[in-house]
Amino acid sequence: MSSRHATAVAGSLVAASFSAVLILSVPAGADDQGPGSGKGGKPVDQAPAGVRTTTTLPERISVDNGSGRTAITATVKNEGTAQSGRIRLLVVGFDGLTVNGVQGCDALAKKDLPKGSNSAFSCPVDHLAAGASKSWAVDATFDLSRTGKICLPVQTADGKKTYWQQGPVPFGTTNPSPNAPATPLLLGTDNAPAAPGGDELPKTGVGRDVLPLGAAGASLLAVGAAGLWWSRRRPQHRPG
Repeated sequence: MSSRHATAVAGSLVAASFSAVLILSVPAGADDQGPGSGKGGKPVDQAPAGVRTTTTLPERISVDNGSGRTAITATVKNEGTAQSGRIRLLVVGFDGLTVNGVQGCDALAKKDLPKGSNSAFSCPVDHLAAGASKSWAVDATFDLSRTGKICLPVQTADGKKTYWQQGPVPFGTTNPSPNAPATPLLLGTDNAPAAPGGDELPKTGVGRDVLPLGAAGASLLAVGAAGLWWSRRRPQHRPG
């Protein structure tokens, strides 16, 4: 092998090794969230015959340690045999997880937020066909010094019935990475802050107590450690 050929081969190997390092060093983000999971999800009100809605969240997300920004994919499915009718998905943030925006969805007014939540968006779905699904890109911020939870209720368009609710389910890590560019968080894991004295996590709102949703006419109710359910309540009569 000539010296020129050997040099070319060595250069190619170095370039390939450098490319591999670059690929492996990229932190997990919105495109590497693992499989979707329905962890923490339960049916609430009975859906029409043939309709079976569910939701999924990514198994893992990655939070930028500098900005606290993260991306989450929220998905609703109709696993039944009949069209869903007009429904909506709510994306609700709790504690250290704040939902900043959901593509194609409207923010709930502050007076309509469930108690204990800090943000919520309503995503309309017009007749989800049997076997079909729809996903939304969720832009969120996660305060890694606190716990953080997200909730996905699937309701009728008027909010009077909730067919399914996932959560509030936590994202978190038991192995904080304060010196890394990003911290990976796992679904269904309570967050352990990296700050000194992080054994006790701050609590906000009413925790897992009753969380009524104002004008939407539904409420989040505590069901043990598994999470909160949406239950119906009759809207208050307002004099004309």
